[in-house]
Amino acid sequence: MICEQLVELVTDYLDGALDPDVRAGFDAHLLECDGCVNYLDQFRSTISTLGRVPSDQLDEGFRERLLDTFRGWTTTPDQDHDRPQPDP
Repeated sequence: MICEQLVELVTDYLDGALDPDVRAGFDAHLLECDGCVNYLDQFRSTISTLGRVPSDQLDEGFRERLLDTFRGWTTTPDQDHDRPQPDP
């Protein structure tokens, strides 16, 4: 598995929806790739944090920047594990 594939599958992974072979490849990749481990940790943290914010209190501009950042993960090659950073 390569980083881009992991990024595409991360929500299914967290939902427990991957078939066993794909899950094994996902887990094996995490053992070798600190960048993807960090991505998974950040993804979990973001879900946890945003899950506590009422949607009517989430600034639309921030929401769009956040979505753009996650979209960038699926379209950016990951040879150096560099990822787009959200605006402050």
